[in-house]
Amino acid sequence: MMNLLPSFLFQIMILSLITLFQGGLQLNISSPFLLAAATTITTKDIGNGNATDYEALLSFKSKITHDPHGSLSSWNSSLHFCNWVGVTCGRRHRRVTSINLISKDLVGSLSPYLGNLSFLRAIRLYNNTLQGEILPELGRLFRLRALVLANNSLEGQIPANLSRCTNLAYISVGNNKLRGKIPTELGSLSKLRFIQLYENNLQGEIPESIGNLSSLEMLSAGVNFLEGNIPDAIGRLKSLTYLAFTENRLSGIVPQSLYNLSSLTILAVSENQLHGSLPSNLGLSFPQLEELSVAKNLFSGSIPVSLPNASELQFLYMSFNNFAGKIPHSLGSLNRLLFLGLESNNLGFGGADEIDFLGALANFSMLENLALNNNRLGGSLPLAVGNFSTQITYFGVGENLISGIIPADIGNLVNLTELELGGNQFTGTIPNSIGKLKKLQGLSIYSNRLSGNIPSSLGNLSWLSELYLHDNQLQGTIPSSLQYCKNLLKLYLFQNNLSGSITQEVFNLSSLSISLNLAHNQFTGSLPSVVGNLKGLGELDVSWNEFSGELPASLGSCTSLEKLYMEHNFFQGSLPSSFSSLKGVQYLDLSCNNLSGLIPGYLETVPFLYLNLSSNNFEGEVPKKGIFTNRSAVSVADNYRLCGGIPELKLPICPNKEAKKRNLSSLHLFAILISCVLLGVIITSSFLFSWFKKRREQISGTSLKEPFAQVSYEKLLRATDGFSVSNLIGVGSFGAVYRGSLDEDGMLTAIKVLNLQRRGASRSFTAECEVLRNIRHRNLVRIITSCSSIDFQGNDFKALVYEYMPNGSLEKWLHPVQEAYVQNNLSLLRRINIAIDVAYALDYLHHHCHQPIIHCDIKPSNVLLDNDMTAHVGDFGLARILPELTKPNQSSSIGIKGTIGYAAPEYGLGREVSIEGDIYSYGILVLEMMTGKRPTNNMFENGFNLNKFARQSLPDNIMEVIDPMLLRDDANITTKIQCLLSMVEIGVACSMESPRDRMDMSKVVNELHKIRDVLQETTAKLHN
Repeated sequence: MMNLLPSFLFQIMILSLITLFQGGLQLNISSPFLLAAATTITTKDIGNGNATDYEALLSFKSKITHDPHGSLSSWNSSLHFCNWVGVTCGRRHRRVTSINLISKDLVGSLSPYLGNLSFLRAIRLYNNTLQGEILPELGRLFRLRALVLANNSLEGQIPANLSRCTNLAYISVGNNKLRGKIPTELGSLSKLRFIQLYENNLQGEIPESIGNLSSLEMLSAGVNFLEGNIPDAIGRLKSLTYLAFTENRLSGIVPQSLYNLSSLTILAVSENQLHGSLPSNLGLSFPQLEELSVAKNLFSGSIPVSLPNASELQFLYMSFNNFAGKIPHSLGSLNRLLFLGLESNNLGFGGADEIDFLGALANFSMLENLALNNNRLGGSLPLAVGNFSTQITYFGVGENLISGIIPADIGNLVNLTELELGGNQFTGTIPNSIGKLKKLQGLSIYSNRLSGNIPSSLGNLSWLSELYLHDNQLQGTIPSSLQYCKNLLKLYLFQNNLSGSITQEVFNLSSLSISLNLAHNQFTGSLPSVVGNLKGLGELDVSWNEFSGELPASLGSCTSLEKLYMEHNFFQGSLPSSFSSLKGVQYLDLSCNNLSGLIPGYLETVPFLYLNLSSNNFEGEVPKKGIFTNRSAVSVADNYRLCGGIPELKLPICPNKEAKKRNLSSLHLFAILISCVLLGVIITSSFLFSWFKKRREQISGTSLKEPFAQVSYEKLLRATDGFSVSNLIGVGSFGAVYRGSLDEDGMLTAIKVLNLQRRGASRSFTAECEVLRNIRHRNLVRIITSCSSIDFQGNDFKALVYEYMPNGSLEKWLHPVQEAYVQNNLSLLRRINIAIDVAYALDYLHHHCHQPIIHCDIKPSNVLLDNDMTAHVGDFGLARILPELTKPNQSSSIGIKGTIGYAAPEYGLGREVSIEGDIYSYGILVLEMMTGKRPTNNMFENGFNLNKFARQSLPDNIMEVIDPMLLRDDANITTKIQCLLSMVEIGVACSMESPRDRMDMSKVVNELHKIRDVLQETTAKLHN
């Protein structure tokens, strides 16, 4: 449920080291952090300095291609190099001893001439954008004590000849792109105290020679591809306080020698393939332990009873293993705990006292996260849980054997964002006090034995996105107050005893986009027509109730529906013609009702995976196309007046109408014969008249089976007035887009005509058809049909027809050239709404489609706005369905992967497209909306980009980068600035250079809603 938290002590140490760097302390071997930077000496300049050092520094400067802050502007002949920014010299010889350029946003590479700085003791280039390799020339710096190159983009291998730098005490090269093995030669650096290799692409085994580093205090090598066993030799490192191998491929058992390291404060080996058990005396072995992280491995056995002896423990993360037995009650004495994660193990036996230890946690003033889900814990929740720290944000005990009532005082935990109690044996009612948890985003109380009404106080949870109350014994009606849960995406109420008619307010929750499940209750009456308000809903299940009346025609407005279950009710009448609009439905079950009439022919055109019309009163002939050709995917059983269909359905043959004509008189037969002859002449003449024109056209082979499924080239030609320039909307990478009307009602559509002379256009057409065939969402541009034919000159012709967006693209509003767009420039609230719409679309594509889809070209010109300025993502010509990426013969270098400025930087390195690539493009789009600057602006060159432009303004200089159009209305300037700051932070977080650092789209949606709520609430107060 939860991701691995960063190591607490690791953060403290890094911050301490950086503070020392910036404070300019002289490097001191006796210092606990051997990295401190030397101060810039301000004594009199003596002589001209050493020419070798001078030339080496200038060579370093020449390799820097971008210096946005002018950090190297002082590096010239007007000053002695000892007075240059970031350079420190020794007092005696005036030779360079330190280069300190931390967090200067420098872009470039390392110079080999750094190896000539023979008096150099420290290189500190942390947090820049240096590329290329760590040069072997650095191995000549025998006085070097600190090499700090973390948080850059360095590649290649770690030079083995760094072992010649015999005075090295600190090596920090984490968060780069280094590959290869950890050099065995590093084991000869007897003075080494800190090694940071985290977040690279290092492979191979951990060398045994590491055990020779008798002075080593920190070994951090998490998030790599290391394999093999943890070397037994590490147990010889008696000074070690920090050991982290998280997210690697290590296997075997933890060597016994490791438990001799009594100075350890951090032990983090999560997300490997380690097995075995932990020793019972672990807490005695590590009395100073602050973090124990062994989650997501194959550990078994019991939780060590001695853990409470590690009284400094703050993070205990043992989730996703095979630990068994009881949780020691003595854990309740660890009063410094911030995080306790034991979920997804085999803990407990269902005993009555197995979670009593939770009562002791009420004394923990700092507890933030408690996860015990997916075990076998018994007992009842102590009343004292209501006295937990108000700092707690996650409380999860779901999928256990917990009984008793839910304590009413749980409403005191006002900072909870997620409460998971589902899958237990709770009885009683849902406490009204849960309505006090106003920050709650997820509430799971499913599969218990709860009774009573759904409390109306749940309507106070305005941030709630997922509500799971299914599989209980709840009674009464759905409270109308749920209409105030404006961020609700999922509502599960199935398998309860709810009754009465459905309140209309539930169907006004336009935010419901994933699922509304009301099945297996006792609801009565008709289904309200306002159900049509759920235009973005993906799944609706009202089955196994007592609904009656006709099927609401308004359901045809729910065009995003993929699953519609209405079986086992008392619905009657025929299928509404509006159902023909449900082109995204894959599963439709209308069985066991009283429906009648003919089976509509439009059902043949819907791309069903399953259709069930059985046990109704349908009559007439069963269609023979589409889903009706697949016996295993369609059911029409127990409709006793149906006939025909494919033979596999085993229905009666429909009555032969010709049999009724046998008794006609000879006069009638003669009249019929004459009529047939005349009709044949007419048909033949018509055929000869139009044959030459008709032979040129081919019905679309890639039709998406929409209302205009058989659109022809001729019809598109007429609709656009001959593809007139006056109907031209815009020109894209693979063709032009025209407006046109295909039907007599005059409804406009957008017609994208592919330029098949352009390389990749045909593939783009195929990709877009494939992607859009089965996806529907309110924030995706709806495709109506397609055409694959030939024009009147015999040339291939391909086109796609979309829903028309009258307000054009976001590009035109952000960078207006027409007066209409200039005068109505987008407000901050409208830009936030657009950002939310696009985030919803991407979240749907990435996480809620049958197969994840990567758009590959998110940019303002592909975000289109309807009449209400609701944003719709379009142009799927470069999109990829995720499973395709694993097919053989797929090359990451083939094809276009986006637009310059918006495409993720890793695409330029030949990496395969990914969800994180879309997130990068989205981040750039958000920053463009906030700053008004395109990512291709002339100011962005030599490694300086829109992300860095925005990031350097955070947090105090935000007004310097914001689009001036957003500052015209200063009626609410304080709140506006805060919202702008938050939006820029999201844009920066999404467009980080490393894919793993980017914010997930589901989290983006939640954060954007918070920002919008703050802005709307403050604006409303001003207007009142």
